[in-house]
Amino acid sequence: MPDIAVPNAENHPAEGSAPPESPATDAALSAAEASTETRGGLPAPLPAAQPLPTHLARLAERARDYVDAASSANTRRAYASDWKHFAAWCRRQGLEVFPPAPQTVGLYITACASGAATADRKPNSVSTIERRLSALTWTYAQRGTPLDRKDRHIATVLAGIRNIHAAPPRQKEAVLPEDVIAMLETLNRGTLRGLRDRAMLLLGFAGGLRRSEIVGLDLHRDDTEDGRGWVEILDQGLIVTLRGKTGWREIEIGRGSSDSTCPVVALQIWLKLARIGHGPLFRRVRGQGKDVGPDRLTDQQVARLVKRAALAAGVRADLPEGERETKFAGHSLRAGLASSAEVDERYVQKQLGHASAELTRRYQRRRDRFRVNLTKAAGL
Repeated sequence: MPDIAVPNAENHPAEGSAPPESPATDAALSAAEASTETRGGLPAPLPAAQPLPTHLARLAERARDYVDAASSANTRRAYASDWKHFAAWCRRQGLEVFPPAPQTVGLYITACASGAATADRKPNSVSTIERRLSALTWTYAQRGTPLDRKDRHIATVLAGIRNIHAAPPRQKEAVLPEDVIAMLETLNRGTLRGLRDRAMLLLGFAGGLRRSEIVGLDLHRDDTEDGRGWVEILDQGLIVTLRGKTGWREIEIGRGSSDSTCPVVALQIWLKLARIGHGPLFRRVRGQGKDVGPDRLTDQQVARLVKRAALAAGVRADLPEGERETKFAGHSLRAGLASSAEVDERYVQKQLGHASAELTRRYQRRRDRFRVNLTKAAGL
């Protein structure tokens, strides 16, 4: 680890101990924290030197709206949580949050890796540390005070953390077509909630959709301000238009070989019985399951649905119960399509919206294993 000179550290407490009692210091830190509060828990941009004219103030407010739209709500929530974590750690150590100091950030990620930055003393994973660092970099940039991630106090420490603590990725289990059919059987077709969940599972699987894309769909274009896309029902199937990370894209979801497993039929039944003619496709079912509300479901509800249905259907029953509970989530649907669709890889890549075939292959959990045996091909 590089020699890290802690800024203003003459009387700083050791890691994990309480900072010295100082009314002046506490007041200064409270003021600093108060100055960073803004929408979503992220620091606000530095105030302008002079008040803006009214017409420019309106433009500035609009610009802040565009800043919010530049990242997903999940990303903003994660960044706000990470910033709060960093600010609280700095306060406990008696360190300043501003201006950004690579030495301070280097100490912080070291504390995260060693478990000294959390109350339960549990070390953060490498992926969590990298996300926290991204949150700090983004937040400082929004304040107009960039953080130099290439500084040796950050880059070298992070490289060491990766070398020591990096672990293989924990991928979610893919649910294959036979698994999806079994999962559908666990849902009650006689209730609105069951019909909604059937449509969500089939649409998510056949479209290779992310959980946020499933719940972000509207019935028509421009139905809502927070929608991420819409559907068009045709004789041959569905056209789903989605706003993704790299722009808009269209995907095709064809009709199934049977009405019982057809995503188009499942969606049409849900829309008809739920009496949805405008707005979000998938909504909360209220009361005794007989009333459909106006509120859009959250992406966490998709993850819970997939996990609940997979466990009830006995998917991967060969695994211990505790391990099974961690194997399924919303991404199980995308991985299932990528792993089971016996078509040219480029079609799967297009459906999932991936920029490269290599990324698509990461989703193919069991496809093509041992199909090519290089051992025999080499003559052994």
